[in-house]
Amino acid sequence: MNRAAARRGTTSRRRTTSRLTTAGAAPYAFAAPAVVLFALTFLLPIGYTAYLSLFRIEVRGLGLGKGSRSEVFAGLGNYARALTDAELGAGVVRVLVYGGILVPTMLGLALVFALLLDEERARARGFARLAIFLPYAIPGVIATVLWGFLYLPATSPFTQALRALSLPEADFLSPTGIYFALANIAVWGGVGYNTVVLHTALRAIPRELYEAARIDGCTPVQLALRVKVPLLAPALVLTTLFSVIATLQVFAEPTTLAPLTNSLSRTWTPLMKVYQDAFARGDVHSAAATSVLIGLGTAVISFGLLRATRRFGGLR
Repeated sequence: MNRAAARRGTTSRRRTTSRLTTAGAAPYAFAAPAVVLFALTFLLPIGYTAYLSLFRIEVRGLGLGKGSRSEVFAGLGNYARALTDAELGAGVVRVLVYGGILVPTMLGLALVFALLLDEERARARGFARLAIFLPYAIPGVIATVLWGFLYLPATSPFTQALRALSLPEADFLSPTGIYFALANIAVWGGVGYNTVVLHTALRAIPRELYEAARIDGCTPVQLALRVKVPLLAPALVLTTLFSVIATLQVFAEPTTLAPLTNSLSRTWTPLMKVYQDAFARGDVHSAAATSVLIGLGTAVISFGLLRATRRFGGLR
């Protein structure tokens, strides 16, 4: 009996250990497809880009014939050339100016619309949400083409209206006006998304706080500024971060609008320069180095923004 009981105990312990092992491995099995997909579509391309950035093409003779072009190790040479490239530096400055116009305008309008939609006395909120969000559903390239026709003097109804009123015509595609023209396209498409994010955050705030503020005598404006906006701080930080990242990576709008004006060069933004280096000049190694620098710069700016908001905004 003792031997049989011992055997049953040993078998039971083995089964329990096997079940625990299976249960412990189950989360990893479920996460494995996502991890593999993340590695193949994100980590592997980044690693290969970093690898390409460390090499350059060496041309022998006229560059004709087999073996006349070879890949040699360049170390940090591509990075040094990118950091001293005046064309790339000018593109960075242009993107910063463009972002300085775009981000505050887009988030300011999104905040105002979100607060208006959250007001209980607002009417047709369902239609308003749809109307505000609908432009975001239009692809950026299509939106840029549509706005491009509105900017061209020959087809623009704005120019025709100014002529009819005998007012000075506005050149939307001038070297100065192009910043506002591009920012307008991004604002038109991005306000809806940020409004939905902020409005969703507002709906998650307990209604009891609003009732308490009203009992204390807060007007709707005071309620919005003193209660709603402070509680929206985490959502505002999130939307600001995403907007800054998207601004630093702007590519589709200026590339699509470039054939319509001489104010936009083929290297107007850093990503446009990467495209030209890789596919127009065929220098994928320089393009890879510039891409890595853009990625690092975006990460530094994003991290700095988060640190600044935590320090000055009291966020955790």
